Amino acid sequence: MDPDTAADFTVENVEKALHQLYYDPNIENKNLAQKWLMQAQVSPQAWQFCWVLLRPEKVPEIQYFGASALHTKISRYWGDIPAEQYDTLKTQLFSQIAHFASGSKIVLTRLCVALASLALNMMPEAWPGAVSEMVRMFQEEGGEVDGRARCLALLELLTVLPEEFQTSRLPQYRKGQVRGALGREWTAVYPLLQQLLRQPDSPPLVKARVLKCLSSWVLLDVPLNESEGLVEASFTALADPELFDTAVEAIVNTISQPDSQRYVNTLLKLVPQVLQLQEQLRDAVQNGDMETSHGICRIAVSLGENHSRALLEQVEHWQSFLALVNMIMFCTGIPGHYPVNETTSSLTLTFWYTLQDDIMSFEAEKQAIYLQVYRPVYFQLVDVLLHKAQFPTDEEYASWSSDEKEQFRIYRVDVSDTLMYVYEMLGAELLSNLYDKLGRVLTNTEPTTTWQHTEALLYGFQSIAETIDVNYSDVIPGLIGLIPRININNVQLADTVMFTIGALAEWLADHPVMLSSVLPLVLQALGNPDLSVSSVSTLKKICRECKYDLPPYAANIVAVSQEVLIKQIHKTSQCMWLMQALGFLLSALPVEEILRNLHSLITPYIQQLEKLAGETPNPSNKLAIIHILGLLSNLFTTLDITKPEEEPGENVVVVLQQVFALIQTVLSKWLNDSQVVEAVCAIFEKSVKTLLHDFAPMVSQLSEMLGQMYSTIPQASALDLTRQMVHIFASETNHFPPIKALFELVTSVTLTIFQQGPRDHPDIVDSFMQLQAQKPSMNVCECLRVLSLKFPEAPTVKSTCLFFTELIPRCADVPPVGQVVQEHGKLLLLAVLEAIGGQSSRSLMDQFAEVLFCLNKHCFALLTVWLKEALRSPGFPSSRVSNEQKDTFSQQVLRERVNKRRVKDIVKEFTLVCRGLHGTEYAADY
Repeated sequence: MDPDTAADFTVENVEKALHQLYYDPNIENKNLAQKWLMQAQVSPQAWQFCWVLLRPEKVPEIQYFGASALHTKISRYWGDIPAEQYDTLKTQLFSQIAHFASGSKIVLTRLCVALASLALNMMPEAWPGAVSEMVRMFQEEGGEVDGRARCLALLELLTVLPEEFQTSRLPQYRKGQVRGALGREWTAVYPLLQQLLRQPDSPPLVKARVLKCLSSWVLLDVPLNESEGLVEASFTALADPELFDTAVEAIVNTISQPDSQRYVNTLLKLVPQVLQLQEQLRDAVQNGDMETSHGICRIAVSLGENHSRALLEQVEHWQSFLALVNMIMFCTGIPGHYPVNETTSSLTLTFWYTLQDDIMSFEAEKQAIYLQVYRPVYFQLVDVLLHKAQFPTDEEYASWSSDEKEQFRIYRVDVSDTLMYVYEMLGAELLSNLYDKLGRVLTNTEPTTTWQHTEALLYGFQSIAETIDVNYSDVIPGLIGLIPRININNVQLADTVMFTIGALAEWLADHPVMLSSVLPLVLQALGNPDLSVSSVSTLKKICRECKYDLPPYAANIVAVSQEVLIKQIHKTSQCMWLMQALGFLLSALPVEEILRNLHSLITPYIQQLEKLAGETPNPSNKLAIIHILGLLSNLFTTLDITKPEEEPGENVVVVLQQVFALIQTVLSKWLNDSQVVEAVCAIFEKSVKTLLHDFAPMVSQLSEMLGQMYSTIPQASALDLTRQMVHIFASETNHFPPIKALFELVTSVTLTIFQQGPRDHPDIVDSFMQLQAQKPSMNVCECLRVLSLKFPEAPTVKSTCLFFTELIPRCADVPPVGQVVQEHGKLLLLAVLEAIGGQSSRSLMDQFAEVLFCLNKHCFALLTVWLKEALRSPGFPSSRVSNEQKDTFSQQVLRERVNKRRVKDIVKEFTLVCRGLHGTEYAADY
């Protein structure tokens, strides 16, 4: 079926195309048929063929297409239907639905959706009481369709009506009218649903459809008190396994409606109904029926989570709400391991946040009363959460899939976040509580205590200490004293011990005497590849926080670190962290110690690099080179040697110069490899930052090398390093010439890229603009390349705009800048206006507004002339704006020379007009 030649949308052709779509094995033919059918569906002939396709002798696939075409015409081309045909269309649809009530279910649903769309478009004026009429039509006896089939067809129609409203394309003002009209029609729907759900002889299928219909209508914010009887009947339906799932959905959807919190009396009636489910919940848990326990838990949580504030405030009902809280606690502590034996407990965690927020938001006196009741509950919650966070037995854990292990890891993170939050309510007493429990576990000589129990308690400590300042706590010294007593016979326990020590690094900095208790454990763990992440990250934290107390241990730390690096125990990223840790550690030593350690640390790598530099480039030695450069780079990232009483820099630069010579040899072979070049740039970027002005002896060598690298393969990392050097050394006249030469070289290379098509290198343009914004007065004339304003990449546009907002304010006091702005400013303005007119994403309008504001503030006279000239062009910046609107925009902008926020609003308003979006729903959330 060729869409070009077969534009004759006849019944025969439609049937042929459908046959091709369903049965032709050739995918291209299927796609052609689908494209042609989509055109057929929206064609004027669809009104003729859709009724024919619905005839009883046709197969369901063809009937379905007929019904879909009807829905498309009504929902998307309503304006094409003459008002005098509304009633005929309505009658035809009713008749078709009655016919298909005992026919194909998928066709029936499409016809119901079509009639729903018709009703929404006609309500309320052209079809008042639409829903009442639907109910009446289907309740009338007659025809060959039996009562049950008619009843199911009516329920289908009533279910899809609110759903169709949610997705309809009605204009905003009509949506409000129709929502109101539908809300008033609930009185026609409610008695029917109530009767069908309560009738003893209603078949389960009918009851299930009633529950689905209720779920659909509550999306329209039907007042909770007006659906009270139905919700009650839904609770009764939970006893029927066939209806359980749909009843849960209906209850949860009803309770979760934002509007339902206004109906406190109804909510209070729901609490005992939820509490009555506890027996069913316990039976389900005992019988391992996860679906039932999950469903009941969802109901309890949705009532608690959505309405805790309203229910807390009903003081005389405090006991029933506390009973609901305890029911949710049972769900949190549901037996079994998440996610293998249960998936319910994770649903409850948000409830505990909500309840705590509500209690803590009361004024002090009221809060104190609630805390008396709820603090013990939250202490119980901590016990329950730590029990749930326990690992299973080693044997059971080994049988879990990697996906289950990952889900369990994420679950533990959620538990950890909850504990951290609960700390705000329970405070220091929580830490004492955990400490007492851990003390009992570790001093208990009975063999009943498992490593899992110890690990969970430590995990609780770690969760809190990681983010909360525990320096004031009097239990931490005791905890640090207990840690060496732990019998670490398991990887998970060892990991948690490491992370707990890491979480206490700041505390150790204030209590350095305790370092000797824990540091040996960390250094021992460094040699175990299974503890790689935890031991290295903990050592890094200790070296960062406690570096001034570590000199006595430095030799030992360096020796162990060197050993594990040589043995290649750790993966690349952990090796990098370890080098950062050593950088922190060395920073606190005297200069000669730094140099001695630097030599012993770096020498093996220098030797390896020399060997690699002599080899012919291949993929494996490339990885080794990048790894070594990465190690050096990470060492220099944290090596801070700025000591006021000494002059250490030159000595360290000597080490760096040795490395530099070697790197030049490496580069001579790898100059065309962007990853090696990037790794080289990273080393110098880090060491320039660390050594700052002590780096000076290397400026001219590095400038030369950078120029060579950038000319061979231009890349962003070289520009970022150039920016660092410009920032640090541009003000020093003796270093200025090589840097100026480098700056001019990279500018000229980059402008060549601009001319070839800068869109292929957004990262280079972005870094280039940041470099230019660093020193706009250097070599400005070539920088005003407005091209990049038309880039699709937001960061590039942002850095370009940043460049101009840096540049323009200097036009008065830097003559070359003034000259550039005078010559090219109008081009800049045209590019900005074009972007506002619709060439750029609306999310970037604030950046363009800043450039406009800057021009207005610093070049007012020029901007007045340029704006007038630019906006005079017909159809610029958009064909949708009139001359009056352009004049208003121009006057508004020129008036604002102080209030930047106001200019942003003016630009946002004008861009909506230019895009034809002003006053639409798109504009509403802008």
